[in-house]
Amino acid sequence: MFRFHKTLDVITLFHKASSPASLRVHTLLKTASANAAATATEDQASDHSAQTTPRRKEFELDVTEEPPTEDQLKNIIEYIGVSKIPTLIKGAKTELEAIKKLKENGENFQRPITVDWENGNAVAGSNESEILKMIQALPKN
Repeated sequence: MFRFHKTLDVITLFHKASSPASLRVHTLLKTASANAAATATEDQASDHSAQTTPRRKEFELDVTEEPPTEDQLKNIIEYIGVSKIPTLIKGAKTELEAIKKLKENGENFQRPITVDWENGNAVAGSNESEILKMIQALPKN
């Protein structure tokens, strides 16, 4: 029987390979992605743990060293809140300043930033507990 497969949720890491904090987040996300994939392939007919301890389904990890597009930056600001703009863009306090500074120089964008596009959530920096909390959250439906 033919059926359509649901696409995986995408979690993006805006990464900087020369940053130890970014490397830690990258390792954390790769491990979480692998664990989610392994859990998704277990025999679930005899496993009832999902009913008592629901977990995040498998997701696609997108790692990029490019800064976000203007639209992506607007979404990230919406997810984390205007008060945290200075943690995203060096020297910016407002969304307009952030967009302007990003256009001037992509290096103004401070990495790592982890974004769960499907659930509208983002974590600026390398706070592992906040990142794990975000990626283990069940989808908002």
